[in-house]
Formats: sequence, structure tokens, C-alpha cells
Amino acid sequence: MTSLFQPLPLGSIVAPNRVLMAPMTRGRATRDHVPTAIMAEYYGQRASAGLIIAEATGISQQGLGWPYAPGIWSDEQVAGWKPVTEAVHKAGGRIVVQLWHMGRAVHSSVTGEQPVSASATAAPGMVHTYQGKQSYELARPLNIEEIPGIVADYVRAARNAISAGFDGVQIHAANGYLIDQFLRDGSNHRDDKYGGTIENRIRFLKEVTQAVVETIGADRVSVRLSPNGDSQGVDDSDPATLFKAVAMALQDIGVAFLELREPGPTGTYGSTHVPRQSPLIRQHFSGPLILNSDYDIQKAREDVALGLADGISFGRPFLANPDLPKRLKQGAPLNEPLSETWFSQGSTGYIDYPYLEDAAIGSGN
Repeated sequence: MTSLFQPLPLGSIVAPNRVLMAPMTRGRATRDHVPTAIMAEYYGQRASAGLIIAEATGISQQGLGWPYAPGIWSDEQVAGWKPVTEAVHKAGGRIVVQLWHMGRAVHSSVTGEQPVSASATAAPGMVHTYQGKQSYELARPLNIEEIPGIVADYVRAARNAISAGFDGVQIHAANGYLIDQFLRDGSNHRDDKYGGTIENRIRFLKEVTQAVVETIGADRVSVRLSPNGDSQGVDDSDPATLFKAVAMALQDIGVAFLELREPGPTGTYGSTHVPRQSPLIRQHFSGPLILNSDYDIQKAREDVALGLADGISFGRPFLANPDLPKRLKQGAPLNEPLSETWFSQGSTGYIDYPYLEDAAIGSGN
């Protein structure tokens, strides 16, 4: 049986273990979305992950509505990312960046313009802004003539990622953001070639992925999906048929791996009774499959050993445990994350979580 601690080829990357760090927004960049020095320390601390998938990173000002989140469209942002990738590589790690357009899940007070989406819809609930929580705004549907420009933004971001020293990129097509808003019929009400049929709704994802693959190589490109249940008000009436088609399309393009966020009925950060789609996707995508959402060590070991997944990406456990693979392998206790510091701008609850050795020294062992 395959072990969680065996190496895993992921395109051009060979992960030394199958404990991946999931992408997590942390809000430690500048107001101009430039990475900061503490981000280099944070990611460098977590270099023992099989692979770090760095936090969602904006491909354009239009698509980045999260305060103090990083971008990768400007020369200044690329320069800010270089110390991050250097710190990870110096510590023996591997890191890719997640390319993000939030679509309707932004606020004009952050982006400077009305949100855009597949259709004229608004996300439910409240959005995080520099002025605090505000109601989501109605998005305008993207004109068909605008879509090639957004594809070009992804291409520029991918090229910038390689210039910044990343080992590859992940296209964020999950969690109710722009690509997901095109994929699912609950948010895509278009009647042109990007709407209606499944073939049309997956067209935008295919165009983005193909263009990025042609720019930096398929072996450096992965995709994240959230195929089961509602995510920020984005859902689909027939997820099995939709994501079978998505898996087949990405198989044809030849991306290096897929990461799936699949909450269950008792998820701690979103829950759903819609069945996991990974078994179906597994039948139609032959590359490595990374699963995510509320995994503990026992479930992670089981799913990898049974071949349900090739690896597991951990989010909040990595946030609080820079040496998570070592702790999991040894069955050591885990630090608990401080939720009040998840999105703050300081070092507290970011780069000050103790390593296993430090905890042992502190306890007198």
C-alpha cells in the first residue's frame, strides 16, 4: 500500500512526501498587494511540505478584492515574491502559486470597479473590505469581447510566477470564484458560447488552462476544483455530469495534477450532503489527485493507502504547525491555530508557532 510519506511525482516536481500545504489566504501583503518579508519567513518555515501551494494570488486588480492579499501582475509584486521562493528553495522545499480571479466575490471599494462574473448575480452574505464587512454588490456579466483579455491576464501571471522563482502554478477554478462561476449553472445564466450547455460552461476553464499550459508547460500547471455542493452561493444542478466533463477536458490538456476541495456533511469550514465527486473524477483523470477538506492523519493515511487519493493537502493544520509532516509521521500533538490572527497583518499567529523541538524544550522534555 502507498504511504503518505512516500515521494510523489507531480509533473516537473517530485514531492518527497504526500502531505501538501493547501492554499490559504492570510492577508500579509501590502495594500498594493506586494508580498512582504514575513511571508518569506512563513513559507520558508513550511518547506518540509511535499509541495506548498501558496495562497490565492490575484492576476489583476479587477480580480483581487481581498484586503492585503498578494498579486502577481506587476513588476513590484514579482520582485516581492522572489524572496519567498528563495526562502522555500533554500530550505529544500517546492512551491507553486495559485492564480486567482475572484469574479463577483469582490467589492468595488477594494478593486475600484464593479465586480464581474459570468452573469449578473451577487454572492450571498458579506464581503471583507478595508472598511470592514460590506454587502456583496451585483456583478455585471463579462462581455464576450472581454474574456480573451482575462485569459491573457492568467498567461501574464503564469509567466510572472516563473520569473519570480515558483516551480509552477495552480489555476484556481474552485470555491465560488470566477472560473467556478462560469462552470456551474447556478451562477452561469449566459446564452452565448460560454453558457447553457456543459460544453459551453467549461469553455472558459479550458481556454485559461490551455493558454497557461502553452506558456509555461503542462508539467508546471495544476487546477483546483470544488466539485461537490455550494461554495459562496455557487452550485450546480448536476455536478457529476459537469465535473466528469471537466476531468476529461483537463486530462486532454494534460495538467500535472488536480486538487479537489470536498467538504462533507459535518465540515468545519463549509458542509454539504452532495456526495464527493473524486471517485468519478478519478475514472476520467489519470494524473495525480490531491484531496482536501477536514482531513486528519488517520483519514489521510487511509485514502492514500486505498488509492482514493495520491496525496492530501492540509490547510489550517499547516497554518499552526510549520513542521506538520514530521508531527504527522511521529503522531505528535498539533498546535491549534489562532483564528483571530488568520487575516491580521502582523507576525503573531503567523510566523511564531512553535516547532516540535521547541515545544518539547518548553515542556522540559
